[in-house]
Amino acid sequence: MKKQFTVSLARIIKEFSLETVYMPSDAEEILIGNTEINRPGLQLSGYFEYYDNQRIQVLGRSEMSYLYELPEDQYLKAIDSFMATKPAAVIVSRNIEVKDEFLKAAETYAVPMLRTGDSTSGFLAALISFLNVQLAPRITRHGVLVEVFGEGILLLGESGVGKSETAIELVNRGHRLIADDAVEIRRVSSKSLVGTSPENIRHFIELRGIGIINASRIFGVGAVKPTEKIDLVINIEPWDSSKVYDRMGLEEETTEILGISLPSITVPVKPGRNLAVIIEVAARNNRQKKLGYNAAQALLERLGMSEGKGNQNDETGYSIF
Repeated sequence: MKKQFTVSLARIIKEFSLETVYMPSDAEEILIGNTEINRPGLQLSGYFEYYDNQRIQVLGRSEMSYLYELPEDQYLKAIDSFMATKPAAVIVSRNIEVKDEFLKAAETYAVPMLRTGDSTSGFLAALISFLNVQLAPRITRHGVLVEVFGEGILLLGESGVGKSETAIELVNRGHRLIADDAVEIRRVSSKSLVGTSPENIRHFIELRGIGIINASRIFGVGAVKPTEKIDLVINIEPWDSSKVYDRMGLEEETTEILGISLPSITVPVKPGRNLAVIIEVAARNNRQKKLGYNAAQALLERLGMSEGKGNQNDETGYSIF
């Protein structure tokens, strides 16, 4: 069964510095579990088909001016019909006045009522973005997440393969740590995954032989970051001489997490390989691919070969390198 995540109304109030007009109970106990937001123009006119009262309702200048220009009997009926549905919360934008009749209806039906000075469109965009992160489906993976040249790199591999040591080397070279050991991954949209660290272990790294260190204390606050979009997955594994590794980079490997396929590569580890440098190159190369340039394909074109006509190694074992 899919787990339902929630965020307290108190957290939303604090995040957006909302003014509390009316609160029927402790805001910490009022939980929001829907990422969708509604501007109830049709509902105020009496149309409630497909209406979801679990959504936060935002009233802007259009909705409030419509209400306040109605004849008094229609105005009171519209407010009562709307508030009787007991929406999760009602937020009025642009610091528009909330008249006594509206406040009385909120008290009658125990509906939280808040206010912001922000414009309606701007507030909606910010609130939707916030809820998409807070309520996103999520999993926790054993690994390391670092930001390298602006690319979010998720390092996966068996315990002891060298992920944390590589992260320390990358941080020492000016890159930033997001999470070590446990990476909490959230699906914030149909195309994007964002990773962060559990609060209780944030900024801490375990180094065998040394112990636990705090990266932000040793390298400074500029060496860490709370969250980052995941752009590339790198699977680190011990070198296997019997395994054939991709030498050209023509194979498009992917790793699926929460239903989203991410580009991935496999990097074998053996003495003498500088993993930090390899990961830096991988991050730059991944960005070039996103911009439309693939070095392997460009080389094949220079050699007069098309992708698929030749192999990295043919039957004779011949390689172009």
